[in-house]
Amino acid sequence: MASLVGSARNLPRTFLDTNILVYADDPRDPEKQSRANILLTKHLRERTGVLSIQVLQEYFSTSTGKLELAADLAKQRIENFAVLYVVEPRVNDLLAAIDIHRLHRLSFWDALIVRSAKIAGCSVLLTEDLQHGQVIDGLRIVNPFL
Repeated sequence: MASLVGSARNLPRTFLDTNILVYADDPRDPEKQSRANILLTKHLRERTGVLSIQVLQEYFSTSTGKLELAADLAKQRIENFAVLYVVEPRVNDLLAAIDIHRLHRLSFWDALIVRSAKIAGCSVLLTEDLQHGQVIDGLRIVNPFL
């Protein structure tokens, strides 16, 4: 089973995909930026948000590349995000993600996000990268930017 870092109350957990974190720092689309910041604030305040090491890595890469954030600022943001529940997948989780990839025809990286959300007990995955309304093994996919 994956290692879980951080704490969360017994409220329903929601997995936040990388694009939520990136849009929060991207001024090029003010509407998405506002929505992402509202979601982050809510889940940080309620401690119901879930991330994974993969999401934090992708955030660092995208924010320092595409958004040209300074590495020290991106690191500080990751430290702030890491107060949420953070999933650290293990080998058995990678193998389960491969099965999700094969069964649901998702990219491996999306399948690993789904697996991380499932092992954290999330009922919802917020992302714009998968089909809105789709349900995968009981996990509901929601595009918060629609």
